[in-house]
Amino acid sequence: MSLLELRNVEARYGPVRALHGVSLNVGEGEFVAVLGANGAGKTTTLRAVSGTVRRNGDVRLGGKKLRTPEGAARAGVAHVPEGRGTFAELSVWENLRLGSYTRRGSTKEDVQRVFALFPVLDRRRDQQAGTLSGGEQQMLALGRALMARPRLLLLDEPSLGLAPLIVKEIFDVLAKLNRDEGTAVLVVEQNANLALAAAARAYVLEVGRVVVDGPSDELRANESVRRSYLGY
Repeated sequence: MSLLELRNVEARYGPVRALHGVSLNVGEGEFVAVLGANGAGKTTTLRAVSGTVRRNGDVRLGGKKLRTPEGAARAGVAHVPEGRGTFAELSVWENLRLGSYTRRGSTKEDVQRVFALFPVLDRRRDQQAGTLSGGEQQMLALGRALMARPRLLLLDEPSLGLAPLIVKEIFDVLAKLNRDEGTAVLVVEQNANLALAAAARAYVLEVGRVVVDGPSDELRANESVRRSYLGY
């Protein structure tokens, strides 16, 4: 059963159209990647889901239309943008608390869950977010998203600018969340080998259109995809 469905979605920035009828879906508890060169429309696809770009077409979560950013968040979508987007002047603890604004009741259990996934954040709980390393900021951005207990995680270039060991730690956490808790993941990633190793399926975008999609193993075997994105 599909959790997320995009049908003929178009999006634009002023007069410039960035998406030209994109259709894709993410099943309940599925891990899906979006690949493509710079300018292909990957980031805009995530923004279309979270409602942070002007768009036309049909975007649904669990069969219900998503119309606004607030509506998407309340429906269970958590968006971790490229550049992390943490509140630099606030502490790690305060950033995490902000992530739970759509939920009621105590957040203590959720904070402890984040600290269990990323122990370094527990050690930095009173530190200003802006003083964290790049990897720690990415962990904080993901942790803040998890505070909302989302049904769907949107991640934009989570490996960008990070050391390989940090990237592995982050993708191990994503795999654990997907496997053990059934959290669906839609990830945009420039590192196609990394994305295809993590995801069950992937979509390849070119100039705002889906040009190929399928199981990750099949895309690895696709000569055009290999040459364009995998480097062999």
